Amino acid sequence: MSASMKIEIAGENALILYFAETASEQSAADVSEATQALESLVGNGIIDLIPSYASLLVVYDDNLFDVYSMRYEITQRMQMGSQNTSEQSARIVRLPVYYGLEDGVEASPDLAELAANANLSVDEVIEIHQAQAYQVFAIGFAPGFAFLGEVDPRIAAPRKSTPRKAVPKGAVAIADRQTAVYPSVSPGGWNLIGLCPTPMFDANTTPCMPVEVGDKVEFYAIDKAEYLALGGEL
Repeated sequence: MSASMKIEIAGENALILYFAETASEQSAADVSEATQALESLVGNGIIDLIPSYASLLVVYDDNLFDVYSMRYEITQRMQMGSQNTSEQSARIVRLPVYYGLEDGVEASPDLAELAANANLSVDEVIEIHQAQAYQVFAIGFAPGFAFLGEVDPRIAAPRKSTPRKAVPKGAVAIADRQTAVYPSVSPGGWNLIGLCPTPMFDANTTPCMPVEVGDKVEFYAIDKAEYLALGGEL
């Protein structure tokens, strides 16, 4: 259990666990560890667990727990979880990306502009984007939308001043020092640099998402034929 964890009341039947003031690999690991430690109580006193960048919201059944007993239960579970998971390493999830070089802007409408603004070639941006494993800091905005960080500062880029009304499903994007894959068609102001054919959310499968908070994501390049063969759409 993180020594810096704080537990505060977040409503009539909710507590929030704070692990740090800002997102980091350590805070993401702490959130993941806490989530795993408390998962067995979901449906048995805990209604929902909602992880974020550096915190975990615990919504509990106040017919079974009051704030004091819930706080005690969380602390006990966290201590047990720390003993069981201290040696675990983060799971690595590899996601393919079609950066669309063969078609110019077809799959990556902002890639060339991002490269020019960074004084890099398009190939250099792609190489840098693939060069590291990204921490899954949080999942939100839309089901399956995983906020991944931190992007190499050489390819960090601010959000678009005018968001698009419709970003395609599977769009791989950068905003500031985060990257992500859009799980479905939605408005968005991130810089689009490619397309991923891997479904990021499917309510009919278990698990419904390929990643969870605490995982790490690696991207690797594929060509157009591979993208289409994996189920991608243009």
